[in-house]
Amino acid sequence: MNQYIFTPTGFYPDTQEKEILESRYETLYHMGFSRRSKEMSSSELFLYELSEVFFQCLTEMPELELTREATHVVPDEEHLEHLLSSVPYAIGAEYIDHKWIAGVFLQLEQIFQREISGYKGSVELYLTEQNQKLHVPERIFLHLVENKDGEDPFVFMATYASLGEDHAVHHMPLKYALTEYQDDRDKLLALLSCLNRAAEVSDLIAELVESGEMFHVLRFTGKEAYQFLRDVEKIEQTGILCRIPNWWRKRAMECSVEIRLGEKKPAMVGFDSLISMQPQLCVDGEALTKKDVELLLAQAEGLAFLKGKWVEVNHKKLRELLKRMDGMDTSITLREALQMEIGNGKKISADVGALVTNGAWLSKMLRNLRKPSGIRSAAVPKTVHAMLRPYQKDGYTWLNYMQKLGFGACLADDMGLGKTLQVLCYLEKMRKSDKGAKTLLVVPASLIGNWQKEAAKFVPDMTIQVIHGKTSAQLAQEFDAGSAFLTITTYGMVSRIKAFQETMWDCVILDEAQAIKNPGTKQTREIKKLQAQMRIAMTGTPIENDLTNLWSLFDFIDHGLLGTSKEFHEFTKGLEENPQGYAKLKSMITPFMLRRVKTDKTVIADLPEKVEMTDFAQLTRKQTILYRKVVSDMEQKVRQMEAEHSISQFAKKGIVLTAIMKLKQICNHPDQYLGQDAYTPSESGKFQLLKEICETIYEKRERVLVFTQFKEIADDLAAYLETVFHAKGYVLHGGTPVAKRTEIVDAFQGEAYVPFIVLSVKAAGTGLNLTKANHVIHFDRWWNPAVENQATDRAFRIGQKKDVIVHKFVSQGTIEEKIDAMLESKKELAENVIGSGSEKWITELSNEELFSLLRLE
Repeated sequence: MNQYIFTPTGFYPDTQEKEILESRYETLYHMGFSRRSKEMSSSELFLYELSEVFFQCLTEMPELELTREATHVVPDEEHLEHLLSSVPYAIGAEYIDHKWIAGVFLQLEQIFQREISGYKGSVELYLTEQNQKLHVPERIFLHLVENKDGEDPFVFMATYASLGEDHAVHHMPLKYALTEYQDDRDKLLALLSCLNRAAEVSDLIAELVESGEMFHVLRFTGKEAYQFLRDVEKIEQTGILCRIPNWWRKRAMECSVEIRLGEKKPAMVGFDSLISMQPQLCVDGEALTKKDVELLLAQAEGLAFLKGKWVEVNHKKLRELLKRMDGMDTSITLREALQMEIGNGKKISADVGALVTNGAWLSKMLRNLRKPSGIRSAAVPKTVHAMLRPYQKDGYTWLNYMQKLGFGACLADDMGLGKTLQVLCYLEKMRKSDKGAKTLLVVPASLIGNWQKEAAKFVPDMTIQVIHGKTSAQLAQEFDAGSAFLTITTYGMVSRIKAFQETMWDCVILDEAQAIKNPGTKQTREIKKLQAQMRIAMTGTPIENDLTNLWSLFDFIDHGLLGTSKEFHEFTKGLEENPQGYAKLKSMITPFMLRRVKTDKTVIADLPEKVEMTDFAQLTRKQTILYRKVVSDMEQKVRQMEAEHSISQFAKKGIVLTAIMKLKQICNHPDQYLGQDAYTPSESGKFQLLKEICETIYEKRERVLVFTQFKEIADDLAAYLETVFHAKGYVLHGGTPVAKRTEIVDAFQGEAYVPFIVLSVKAAGTGLNLTKANHVIHFDRWWNPAVENQATDRAFRIGQKKDVIVHKFVSQGTIEEKIDAMLESKKELAENVIGSGSEKWITELSNEELFSLLRLE
């Protein structure tokens, strides 16, 4: 199964093989000639659809044999809308719009031009050699247009494609062919031969050919027009294309039952609330009165002009529709109404073409959910110590609106847009308005520290209890004895502490909610047993390639909305044959999933070009033991030497600086300090945090620079990152030869996906331009803002078209956190003293200040 990644200007296969990457447009071109496989990914299916539409547009050009390599293929509005409604859930799908499709069509057009310019035969022969179902249309066109000014309501005319003296193709009335080919009877007969085939399937065309009227502009009555329109499908099968009114192509002239759902606000809100169902008979969205229906029943079958529209009169169908309307329900649950979008839930007279539309209240509600800027803004509590950006304020308002309506919510903003702050603001409002509220936050263990720090910074009045890091029995006792508003725990702990599932929470939040993407795992099943009034899922990686994952996420936040697992599976199977169903699915879930990406114009306007954040890693048990031993040994040595009066300031500096280096190594990974090679990820909080962040980067196929000041750990970091990205990256340090550096930079900046480079900070000082990265991770810290900024600027510099997100890793409770706090709180001191590029200032502290700085909190 081949996966493809969409970019702002095109696409590329999810592979590092150069040959496959370079031939991707040729591969796309030939997709239009081949059969689809059931084993295709959704992104590959879309490209097949796109290639097929390209050839459909190509073979709808009657001048194709004349223009050959000068052919220009431009998709019309109908084809564009068809493709846009078929865009799947895939990485980069947000880039696909009219301009994107036109750009890819241009690539395919150029390949066709190259191929046909070197081909000696006809275009028809070239196409049928590729695929026997592809044919060049006849040069003759049949036109039927409305004649709004004359006595007869329609005008009919036949034209043909002709190459003029100016080498441009012109569509001329068919009578001019008699003059153009008067001296070449064979060419004239070849041009007109298709009319004989059309005459065999249409009595009207046969009559016009036999009488010679085909060569003239004709006025048609409604009856004649109806006769021609009914034959159009058969005529086009003979190779003659017909230009006819859109209302016939789109079947807008047919009477149908239209059901308006939710015209007025229901008495209660939530998925089980009953909303009104109002059936009415319509034509092209226009409601018909009882008098209109009587008038249609009184007319002969065919075309009738009513309320400024042409209507197809079919007495049998009309009576059937009226009968069906009489037996319809008058109300439906909101869940059933929403499920109709993808064909699940309650079925309403599908056999007679019932069209379901949303009434005033339901339309406004869904519009507000899809565009939260239209919701009346919710006031941010004064106890929130932050200024929200406009899009964050919209997200906070949206969460409150979702709670008010009784819906669960998925906050799926891109990494770096501040999902944590939006949720903390929402929780703070809940805490202020409901003094007895209890909320649960479930996170990966590596993110506990981040949430603690963010909460302490933005909502310091919020009481928080962390249930993690001890035995289940101890933690269960702590939870029972606690009274905190917010309980933070991990996914693994939910199944081990039964009280979590026995509590009725006011709100349950899942961070990195892709942890429940697999509905069959024990972890997912246990999480879904949690009881809550409100459910929020947070993820920066909404499900891109497996719709089963999407179903699992929604099964948690809004159970039943996407139907049962079996129902949803049946729907997704249909997407292979009918990819326009993706548009219906997106329309259905968009109100319940708020996703803003960094490329959104409204978001870009609010964002700084460089988003910097500090990510806190918790020490593992092994790191904690080693850390405390190093500090204890250093304290003991310093005190002993001072007691013996055998320590000089120089000697003390040596002891302290050696200890600091050891502590930094332990914070990275115990094996770096111990000189071992295993580097087991579970033994390092930073390795676990690195995985959490890089998994999100990988899901979007973005690129990252990882900086470390320790050359000895670079290869081990790269080996670990390969397992996260499922692809190789590079290591670049001071010992990398100049030629190799250039090779690495060129590869990273190229089209093939190179996910990461691990760099030593010193190696990144000058001469590197790595603007394909839009993430920078400082795995360990130099404690020198100038040096770190210089490293960051390898990605953030002229040529960068993406906003850069900078992650600074800090081990919680260690010397790293304490010095980071100094850097943040005393900027001037940081630049002049702390950030001088040396740790010597630490050695000049008093013993108590020194030991306090180094000790683990």
